[in-house]
Order: sequence, then C-alpha cells, then structure tokens
Amino acid sequence: MKQILLTNDDGIQAPGLKSLEESLGSIGEITVVAPDREMSGTSQSISVHAPLRVRQLDDRHYAVSGTPADTIIIALYHLLPQKPNLVISGINPGGNLGESVVYSGTVAAAMEAVLHGVPAFAISLATRKHLDFSSAATFAAQLAAKVLEEGLPEGVMLNVNVPRGEVHGVRLTRQSQKISQNLVLEKKDPRGRPYYWLDETVELSEAELDSDYAAILAHEVSVTPLHVDRTHYPSLNHLSRWLPSLKVTVGR
Repeated sequence: MKQILLTNDDGIQAPGLKSLEESLGSIGEITVVAPDREMSGTSQSISVHAPLRVRQLDDRHYAVSGTPADTIIIALYHLLPQKPNLVISGINPGGNLGESVVYSGTVAAAMEAVLHGVPAFAISLATRKHLDFSSAATFAAQLAAKVLEEGLPEGVMLNVNVPRGEVHGVRLTRQSQKISQNLVLEKKDPRGRPYYWLDETVELSEAELDSDYAAILAHEVSVTPLHVDRTHYPSLNHLSRWLPSLKVTVGR
C-alpha cells in the first residue's frame, strides 16, 4: 500500500488536517507528523537555534515542537522507516494565493518534501469563514490518487486552492503577482505602550485572468505548479553583459 505523509502549519489538532486524513483512508496508509501548535507564516524556516521535541500520540500521529519544514525533516529522517510515496500539507483555512506562498508554512512543508525527493502538494480552502473542508478533502483524495499514479516532474510541487461553496471546475494557474496592500495596525496595550499587527488588503479586481486569484473568483479549484529552482533563467543572458564591468579586488 502507498505511504502518505500528512502535515500542516495549523497544528496537529486542526480540523482541516483531520478532514484531509479522513478523505485519504482508501488511498494509502497515512502517517501524520505536524507541528504541536499553530505555525502559520513561518515559511520554510527550520529550527537551528533550539532543540526539537516529538510527542507520539499513537502509532500514526506525531506532534513536533517546530515549523512545518521541521516536521518533514524529522519525519523523513527519523520517524518513518522509509520515504513516503506522497506528502500532502493542509487543509489550510484561508487561501495561499499570489505572494502569500512566500510566507505560507503550508506551502513550505510541501516544498521541503520536494527538496528531499518526495512528490508533494499543498492544499488550502480559500476562506476563513463558515469553514467546510469537505470539498477540499474530496479533491485532495482525487489529486492524491492521480499523483500516486502519474507522479510529478522532478522539483515540482502543486499549490492547490479550493473556493468556498460551489465549485465550477478545476483550472491550472500561475501564481499571481502582488495585488495586496500591506497594513501595519498600531494598537495600545493596557499600559499605553504601542504594539503592532500586520495585515493586508487584496484588490481582487486586479487579478490576472490566468492566475490563482482569478480561478478562485470564478469558483474554480486553482492548481499551480511551483518549482524548487528559483533561478530566473532569462536574466542569466541579460545580466551577463554586466560581467566585464564588475571587478573583484583581491585584498592583501
């Protein structure tokens, strides 16, 4: 039977993770290795200045005191007897669209798996209100079966976003360019000292037609292939013209 590793960035008790696990029971043998608390927004950071602790809940569930990327490394190199056939990260409450993939712990966990040679996808429900993970969980099971059958290109993961409510189809998309506005909200604590919340607003009217945001607005599932290699290859030729004017002075 195929081995599937599940993780997330919302913690091992998150409802989205439980829905995902329930949907995959007939697809393969499931192991869950997830953070012991919410770790949203941690991107692909790893814990190098603090020890990690693992709490085994049962034969198939482990809580890790670290980031989503930590959970993948611990699972692959310590907890599992062999590498799984597939890693799935989610289901995240709230979309991971556009530039948010840079910050997302959900996406980062899948990317970490791909770095270690394991096919992976991240899946998010593009809403934080009236959460119903059933459609996302059903789609995750379908996609998992397809990935296990067909595989994925080397170094490529899938970033999946499922719209809230009725789903009209599935669209292959590209990551949106930045259409959000960052906000810094200043508040006062009971002693009058300032503190700050980071937030953002999104101008959906600016979403490109072939983008992840556009798919969600059309009530379609967005599937975006993301690559580990971040090299912008067209720039290699363009920037090569700079080389003659760039000199290195060897110090003595």
